[in-house]
Amino acid sequence: MKKTFASIIIIALVLVSCKKEQNPFLISKNAIGFLTDTTQVKDLELVFPNDSIATYEGNETFNLPVNMVEIFDTNKNKLLILTPREISDSTSTIGNVRIVDSRYKTEKGISTLSTFKDIQKAYKISKIDNLINSVLISVNEINASFSIDKTELPANLRYDTSATIEAIQIPENAKIKFFFLYWD
Repeated sequence: MKKTFASIIIIALVLVSCKKEQNPFLISKNAIGFLTDTTQVKDLELVFPNDSIATYEGNETFNLPVNMVEIFDTNKNKLLILTPREISDSTSTIGNVRIVDSRYKTEKGISTLSTFKDIQKAYKISKIDNLINSVLISVNEINASFSIDKTELPANLRYDTSATIEAIQIPENAKIKFFFLYWD
């Protein structure tokens, strides 16, 4: 009986010591590091204990009812911009995240420093939207959108917002302007 109990303890210790440490900069469909799609605003200090958290309250003058939360590291570098689903509600979860710091990467290596070619190689593009100043690339597999400035496109596509833009028309070396994750 003592040998069985000792064996169980040893196996448990081995399993615990082999536990893979979570990468705080890994982006997945429902998480960014320790931040998940179920994290409430009131718990952000637990998720980012060593980082600074700054909030922006909407301005009634301009009818901006958005509470944005910016996360900065200890060197005052902006990491993320979070937008809660519900404004002025500490129990709200995060609706979307703008990735600012290039250390954040998907499992397939996509970051803010990636190009359109990198995105296309790593993921199936779900949709391409033609906006006023940019093209929005959606990747449903990871709930992500990537904005590419229209200055990266051929001249004939920059000013026509009604044109349908196909992946083949976007230069492979086009840089990501913004990288968002949407959690609905």
